[in-house]
Amino acid sequence: MKADLIATRQAIRAGSTHPQAVAEACLAAAQSTACQHAFIQLTPEALQQTAQQPQVAHSPLAGLAVSIKDLFDVQGQITQAGSVVLKNQPPAAEDCAAVARLRAAGAGLIGRTNMVEFAFSGVGTNPHHGTPAAWDGLHDQPVGAPGQPHVPGGSSSGAAVSVATGAAFIGLGSDTGGSIRVPAALNGIVGFKNTARLVPTTGALPLSTTLDTVCAMTRTVRDAILAHEVLSARRVPQGRRPLCGYRLAVVKSLMQDSMDATVTRAFERSLNALRAAGARIDEIALTELNELAPMMSTGGFSPAEGYAWHRALIEREAERYDPRVLQRLMRGAGMKAHEYIDLVQARRQWIGRVEMALVGYDAVLSPTTPITGPQISAVAPGAERDAEFFRINGLLLRNTSAVNTLDGCGISLPCHAPDELPVGLMAWHAAMHDDTILQLALLLEPLLQQH
Repeated sequence: MKADLIATRQAIRAGSTHPQAVAEACLAAAQSTACQHAFIQLTPEALQQTAQQPQVAHSPLAGLAVSIKDLFDVQGQITQAGSVVLKNQPPAAEDCAAVARLRAAGAGLIGRTNMVEFAFSGVGTNPHHGTPAAWDGLHDQPVGAPGQPHVPGGSSSGAAVSVATGAAFIGLGSDTGGSIRVPAALNGIVGFKNTARLVPTTGALPLSTTLDTVCAMTRTVRDAILAHEVLSARRVPQGRRPLCGYRLAVVKSLMQDSMDATVTRAFERSLNALRAAGARIDEIALTELNELAPMMSTGGFSPAEGYAWHRALIEREAERYDPRVLQRLMRGAGMKAHEYIDLVQARRQWIGRVEMALVGYDAVLSPTTPITGPQISAVAPGAERDAEFFRINGLLLRNTSAVNTLDGCGISLPCHAPDELPVGLMAWHAAMHDDTILQLALLLEPLLQQH
């Protein structure tokens, strides 16, 4: 695994490297074949200008490369959200809140990353700008056999590849149903979804105003903590509990359904490693998870709230949308007002029941995704592959979206061996358990990588 941000920052401050040299290496990675289709726009001048500032080495992010998902406003750039229907919009007049915080902390902005159009898929394909291939950031190698690239996960696809390949130290993204944790899992890196209210969404193009979360992917947990501290403008207290001091749970219902052989092997191996290190892990029923499908039977928040934002655009330019994205958005057109109100109330009551069921537990452990990422060829744009695409999309987002519905927080940690496709282990809980999840993740990370 390549050096993380904190190690690189230490090297800069020790004088053994310079932000400009690191910037050049990141730009080389961004322009390599490993990053093909990962970026919609590279901004080498902005990165180099930041790296040349004398005081930048002493900033929290030390002038190091940060990529920005094409969902966020950056002053002077057009926010297209991976689409073509917004390409004639005026450039943003100012940075969105998240980008402003990163820039103030010394981030060097390397460019805008590719994404699923309007953030509406967990697979990572994009018919307009191409689909970046997954890269195993934990073991620094391409995913899959030569010439058979695998999907990067979505919707923050390019952001994940930028971090996994070494083009960026932090990939700013969003997570509405798993769009940070899914690509983190499929690229062998760390993805932390904070409690949504902790980071402002101002200046980010919305999918679901109820579920949208601004967060980031990194190479290590300590970098994830740093990124979260910058984005949330708060400090994460240092954890002092040993692993045996945490009470952990696993859930078989829903979360472990339909696991493929690679995920099953990696997940069971991970639980055994944690138990051998002293972790107390209970199996709990959490039957409330079985209520999710009936609750979302009228479509859920993203189609309804997404369609409300897109309605006028769709009326004018429906033929220019990704057909798969358009199909999901149009499902929201049929939701009745009373169905939406019922959904809001049902979710609120469901959150209360799940929180009660998790009292006494510090975190729940589950596979981030029940399957590894398929080859791009199996789900590439094309009506003849739509059925397989939607099947894969549903599986990839199933576990992570439960945490979004809970208004919770969760982190995906790589737990696969070098000869396996990337697999993520997710530690999660309800809202405002962020500090505990991050402190626990620091303890889990080295144990999961001892394969």
